[in-house]
Amino acid sequence: MKLGVFTPLFGALRFEEMLEKVKSYGLDCIELGTGNYPGSDHLDLDALLESAALRQQYIDKIGMAGLSISALSCHGNPVHPNRETAEAHHDVFRKTVMLAEKMGVPVVVGFSGCPGDSPEAKRPNWVTCAWPPDYQEILDWQWNEVLIPYWKEQNAFLDDHGIKMALEMHPGFNVYNPETLLKLREAAGQQIGANLDPSHLFWQGIDIPTAIKRLGKDDAIFYFHAKDTAIDKQNTAENGVLDVKGYGRLAERSWIFRSVGWGHDQVYWREVISALRTVGYDYVLSIEHEDALASSDEGLRKSVEFLKDVVLREQPAQMWWA
Repeated sequence: MKLGVFTPLFGALRFEEMLEKVKSYGLDCIELGTGNYPGSDHLDLDALLESAALRQQYIDKIGMAGLSISALSCHGNPVHPNRETAEAHHDVFRKTVMLAEKMGVPVVVGFSGCPGDSPEAKRPNWVTCAWPPDYQEILDWQWNEVLIPYWKEQNAFLDDHGIKMALEMHPGFNVYNPETLLKLREAAGQQIGANLDPSHLFWQGIDIPTAIKRLGKDDAIFYFHAKDTAIDKQNTAENGVLDVKGYGRLAERSWIFRSVGWGHDQVYWREVISALRTVGYDYVLSIEHEDALASSDEGLRKSVEFLKDVVLREQPAQMWWA
């Protein structure tokens, strides 16, 4: 396995400065935002699509820093009920897939998206309960009239370009856990799989090694975000895990994002790494740093140090004992 970082963390730095910063941590690769929610601080999507010479120059600079591109990320909501938003996010997604093909990057990362509750809706509507019956009607419409038709078409597009789409299972969107990821994959096609980001699963009460084994059974893990979450036992005991308070209200929230190792211990993360290896995942652990209790540099450094101690880089030995 390799270690990398999702670079919006260093959005204030110029491209070359970002490369030097990443190199200083001893990482192997970078995940680059191409637009939509992550922004595109280190990449001009249209310019790179248009110019082969510019693409080669860009790739050469990354290679000279001893790095490679692990994924291009365009997290957005391409089925947003606001047509302008949906079209803009869809456009970035399609261009990102085409750029990934041209640059030899195998994976694009994003969200499934979430529609509204009807064709007349103005805002997304994420359903979190089964009753009253209105909610089942909303889900049926979202999945069968919007989400599945959209991703069926995109699966064919991805297949044409030889790119895998790693959907991040994220509450607020229709794909938010292994069950919904596999539901969409079965309905839309095999080019769609998971970006397994434990941070969004932890607070839902999902056991990460179990989720890995379930998704791995269908060869559905395309990418992995190394990111932790800490559960506040007192606040959770009082209010549960569904928490809409702003991320800045740290002392009041039921959970917050943390640097890797500051939400779950080394034993647990070793189980995660072992589960990934068991199901055959041998690609990148891409660190996404969003820890409000740590500086960017210290939080990333501690995540890198922690992961270097738990990651397995070499191939397993032959079983001389069996």
